[in-house]
Amino acid sequence: MAGHGARGRSGGRPTLEEVAARAGVGRGTVSRVINGSPRVSDATRAAVEAAVAELGYVPNTAARALAANRTDAIAMVVPEPETRFFAEPYFSDMLKGVGAQLSDTEMQLLLIFAGSDRERERLAQYLAAHRVDGVLLVSVHADDPLPDLLAQLEIPAVISGPRSEQETLPSVDSDNYGGGRSAVEHLIGRGRGRIATITGRLDVYGAQRRIEGYREALEDAGREVDERLIVPGDFTEEGGRRAMTELLSRCPDLDAVFAESDVMAAGARQVLREAGRRIPDDVALVGYDDSAIARHMDPPLTSVRQPIEEMGRAMIDLLLDEIADRRPAVSRGLERRQVVLPTELVARDSS
Repeated sequence: MAGHGARGRSGGRPTLEEVAARAGVGRGTVSRVINGSPRVSDATRAAVEAAVAELGYVPNTAARALAANRTDAIAMVVPEPETRFFAEPYFSDMLKGVGAQLSDTEMQLLLIFAGSDRERERLAQYLAAHRVDGVLLVSVHADDPLPDLLAQLEIPAVISGPRSEQETLPSVDSDNYGGGRSAVEHLIGRGRGRIATITGRLDVYGAQRRIEGYREALEDAGREVDERLIVPGDFTEEGGRRAMTELLSRCPDLDAVFAESDVMAAGARQVLREAGRRIPDDVALVGYDDSAIARHMDPPLTSVRQPIEEMGRAMIDLLLDEIADRRPAVSRGLERRQVVLPTELVARDSS
């Protein structure tokens, strides 16, 4: 069998099919191992790596990409203005996780903003030319046309947080319901009676789930949900200021606020201080994300931690698997993979 050392059965370069036959697996499995997909058992990975070594198989990146219509590039698409991307730690943490998980692959990462109609049109043309192998969609709203465009173009895609309960794309999210619930249970446990919330944008499914957690935690504690204590925000600091001003106008006797992002909590804190409300003596404050903002706030902010970097890593794992299979999940008709990572409340001095 030594004659196979550097040449395949055909007498030329060993092929992917020959590696698969030697390892006793399918061609797709070999492709997954070579592309670093996590959905391969350790035993299978070892068998494929042994076959690669025995046959002397060397992946021809350029030829493989050309033959498979591959570009070895992934786009991280953010349908938000650039100003929001650089203002919110969520996006930088997500990018950090994505970059770390791609570091051991041959894939290049492109960051594309699509916050305006013009940017969306340009992106649609770019994607239609199939210049990337797959797309990560971050911060997608319910009415965003991009996921449907990707499905139409049959470009593998993974979304950060489903658009709804009926999401058709593979997605990675944190437990937004559990996070919202834990924030309110914490405030109830601290003896707070009038617990308000500043929501995120309600065309974002994750924000809807946080509100559900807020409502059910109150109801399960035997408390009536007062709609006056619920004011919509938009995940921005200015949105937090506006919402907090509205809450104080509606319910000046409130004694706790759950802001559904740390950035909005920072805006709410400014308004509370200007109104002479001490934190936490007069009003307890809880945020969401457990970003650097939470740790550096005065007083340090109690916040719901979601594992954003891990979410970025998980999104890459899913997307590489989709690319290795060569066919997007939508066209395969398989059960969609929805990954939900746990959240954790981190208590600090603000509550």
